[in-house]
Amino acid sequence: MIHTVTPNFAVDVTYRVDQVRVGETTAVGSVFRQAGGKGVNAARTLQALGREVLVTGFAGGVTGEAARAELSASGLEDETVQVAGSSRTTLIIVDEDGEATGFSEPGPEVSADEWASLVARVRSLLPRSQAVVLAGSLPPGAPIDGYGELISIAAPTGIPLLLDTHGDAVLHAVGAHPTIVKMNASELAGTVGESEIIVGARALRERGAEAVVVSDGANGLVAISEHGIWQAKPPRRLRGNPTGAGDAASAALIAGVVDGQNWPELIADATALSAAAVCAPIAGSFDEGVYRRLREEIVAVELPVPR
Repeated sequence: MIHTVTPNFAVDVTYRVDQVRVGETTAVGSVFRQAGGKGVNAARTLQALGREVLVTGFAGGVTGEAARAELSASGLEDETVQVAGSSRTTLIIVDEDGEATGFSEPGPEVSADEWASLVARVRSLLPRSQAVVLAGSLPPGAPIDGYGELISIAAPTGIPLLLDTHGDAVLHAVGAHPTIVKMNASELAGTVGESEIIVGARALRERGAEAVVVSDGANGLVAISEHGIWQAKPPRRLRGNPTGAGDAASAALIAGVVDGQNWPELIADATALSAAAVCAPIAGSFDEGVYRRLREEIVAVELPVPR
């Protein structure tokens, strides 16, 4: 069982439109609504890969009830913690060129007691967990070192722990030694103040992360660990909805670590699945045909270690 933690749970609403015109009314071609947040998107992808998955996080209000009902209907095990506030909604608008514009609410204010309930829930589920994915922003009221606390609780079990967040939330968590820290290039630059991916990733490793994986759009993924540096790129640019591509990469990475894949295999598989997710209409899904084809084409390349 792979355990995903999404503290800032949401209902994701995706609009498909021809074109976004600011200041004008835009006709919506199709609408998708589902439980979301980065960890939930990763959980859906893992489920599609045939993995058993459970979802934890905070859920509250009418929005939280709707999200939990959709989780159950999707066959995902719901282990969310009820809170007094209302869960957030995120809106993603995707135009015909695959450009995605997102609007994200802050989420409910959580109390110290509610945070303690999530910590207790995560602790109680660890005996069933092969690995844990901790993903997304922390909701208002959560301690800034909240992810560090959760990682510290899980680390003694020896299971793989993947953290997908950025900013202060990751800086206060890497000292607990997550197995993998994942983020995109702009998030890395904003977190450590360094635009060079390898230099920025090394800064996080020096703070305690065992490995760092950075997504860089069409340039694919770069992995930096004690064993070396690898990069894998998709062979061509794919059009679609990029919203859940990073979450698909997280799913591939944690599944591969559980399976004992080496780093070249991990990074190639994560790149293929991330690209295949762009070809799917909504976050948490991927195009299986594209995934299979890309997995045969993509090969990770080892990069020289800068002095």
